[in-house]
Amino acid sequence: MLRKGRRLEHLQSIAWQLLRYNLAAMTSETVLWTREAVVQIKALIFDFDGLILDTETPDVHAWQNIYSEYGVVFPLESWGQIIGGMGASKFDAAIHLQSLLGYPLDLEALQERQNHISHSLVEQQSILPGVLDYLREAKQLNLKLAIASSSPHSWVEAHAKRLGIFEYFGKVVCSEDVGIGRTKPNPDLFLLVLDQLKVQKEEAIVFEDSPNGVKAAKSAGIFVVAVPNPVTSLLSIENANLILTSLSDLSLTDLLDKVQ
Repeated sequence: MLRKGRRLEHLQSIAWQLLRYNLAAMTSETVLWTREAVVQIKALIFDFDGLILDTETPDVHAWQNIYSEYGVVFPLESWGQIIGGMGASKFDAAIHLQSLLGYPLDLEALQERQNHISHSLVEQQSILPGVLDYLREAKQLNLKLAIASSSPHSWVEAHAKRLGIFEYFGKVVCSEDVGIGRTKPNPDLFLLVLDQLKVQKEEAIVFEDSPNGVKAAKSAGIFVVAVPNPVTSLLSIENANLILTSLSDLSLTDLLDKVQ
């Protein structure tokens, strides 16, 4: 009887060891899976104009004021085709105004005036809500950050430095970095960013405000969050994976939970 009792205790001991081993293995696998999910997204790619800084509302207001001086209405729908990139349209607001009036205008002076009005308004703009929180949280999570913009480097970098956010971004890709006519809605800017960041398309999230930007991101095969501004909210934005009224509406952590 003694031997049988000891044998039973021995078998129970082995059973408990196996159970503890299996539980430890399951816990280890769960932690490993959780870590894989956390690092699944490795990079965030931001548009600049209209997403980080609202340069588009000043642009529209400037043209609306100029058009109204001539007694005609500024065509927002036509303008919307070039917001975020020139790849979808060749619309020129100065030339269009001249065609509406039916007589020659000093197109260069007209464009310079619009630029002066718009740029003066842009200089008064601050970073859009939620953007800085995303950048700070992304750094804490060791995510790579980049800007992909259809604007030139001089414009993007000057304003990013003015806003105090330039150092957050590991890469800044702009219009000069792709072929002529290959800005958004073409995917070239985003494909170049992916290559420079050394990440796969499934490992990134794009933040855009315009239809052209969303089209470009989708063409590159990247998950895209649309965050329209007062101007682009009037346009039709299709096929975005998620649409927010502001980045302040959803924290980066909550967004990653949705994506992953």
